[in-house]
Amino acid sequence: MTTSQKLSSKQKLGFGIFDLGGNLLFTLLGFYSQIYLTDTVGLLPAFAGAAIMVGALWDAITDPCMGYLSDRTRSRWGRRRPYLLFGAIPMMLALWYFFSNPTWIGRDGPDAVWPLFAWAATALMLVKTMSTIINIPYTSLTPELTTDYNEQTSLNGYRFFCSAFGTLLGAAAVGPIVQAFASPGNPRPSQDPFGYSMMGLIFGLVIVIVTWITFFSVKEKPVDRSTISKKGFFATYLAVFKNRPYVILFITYGLHIMAFTLLQGILSYYVEYILHRPNDTFIVLGLLIIVAIVFIPVSILVAKHIGKKRTYQIFFVILPIACMILFFSGHLLTWPLFLAVVVLAGIGVGFNYVAPFAMVPDTIEYDAIRTGERKEGSYYGMWTFVSKLGAALAGFISGQILNLGGYVAHAEQSASAVMSIRVIIGPIPAIIFIVALILVNFYPLDEKTYNKMIETGKAEKL
Repeated sequence: MTTSQKLSSKQKLGFGIFDLGGNLLFTLLGFYSQIYLTDTVGLLPAFAGAAIMVGALWDAITDPCMGYLSDRTRSRWGRRRPYLLFGAIPMMLALWYFFSNPTWIGRDGPDAVWPLFAWAATALMLVKTMSTIINIPYTSLTPELTTDYNEQTSLNGYRFFCSAFGTLLGAAAVGPIVQAFASPGNPRPSQDPFGYSMMGLIFGLVIVIVTWITFFSVKEKPVDRSTISKKGFFATYLAVFKNRPYVILFITYGLHIMAFTLLQGILSYYVEYILHRPNDTFIVLGLLIIVAIVFIPVSILVAKHIGKKRTYQIFFVILPIACMILFFSGHLLTWPLFLAVVVLAGIGVGFNYVAPFAMVPDTIEYDAIRTGERKEGSYYGMWTFVSKLGAALAGFISGQILNLGGYVAHAEQSASAVMSIRVIIGPIPAIIFIVALILVNFYPLDEKTYNKMIETGKAEKL
């Protein structure tokens, strides 16, 4: 198969199904890890936020290492696929372990928080490591399947249509599963420890299944070993920063993830402690993701008319508007009007899936043509590095603000705690989204420039 060949729907679906599990994990941790650690495990918000930051920073370190390793792997299955085959089961076990409340760790005494914090940070580091082992090789496959400008958008459309269903599972199915397995008599079934443990196991099994489907569905094309970068680890990653289109997109996406992670992590708190509708959290999250799923194919059509960059900017316009509505008046709205704001946010989220991931392969191909070297794994390792760095900062910021506001789990929140939740869901992510909107406007690689580059085999410095 040549890199410009059109892909069949079966190939695209076989590739894309992996991200049902990938985004299930991303959404699950984004929406629930903080409230699970504070309200079920019993960590103070500051320590929960710090544990999330440690896990994400560790993830950010391991991602570039995995990208470098997968670029240079040799096996009967190719460079990327063996990691999907052998990494799926450890991923399942790590997720199950994190969501199994460590009741063997004591909760009494002034120093009891430290062993609990150490467990949370270590468990998250384990989950992130296993995720890295399967995710970096998977994402590195994208530019190897096709170099056609619009075919990349279509391929990522399949991928993120699947990922949207993973997001739906990770957002809306958690509550019903946890409550279904809740211990009899638990007054807060949505935070039941056994329910969380079973949910972690079930979702881990889903990740195994979809990962193996992709392994058996996608075949790697033979790679010319002479085109693989011979540079050392640090030289390889320093070279990535000479690619201006990639650097602009890279920083934009880091801001994107930071702001979006703030929203993900705080939304459950907002519904439970400000709207006082804890049993309706899955309705809010489900509606958000269903609307996003509907607008994923819309975003693909829009991208074909106005380009990937402008399509991506739609996300950065809609989300700040929704954030500020929630900050100023979300707690005053009737339930139907609040859900209307959720629908607005869902439309914006629908535009966040395809565009950035359809732009990354363009920047990688630009570098390959300019330098004569292929280093997809290194690019995707650095890409996920910045996303994890953004998530780490978001977790830390959120935890510290909740702590300063005086948040107390399972209690009527003080005015300062309520304001801390509103600030995290409103002006902070809105400002970050707007900065990203401005930055991505400088991204220079459009369809005309890209197609000329592919046709001539030459790339001018952008």
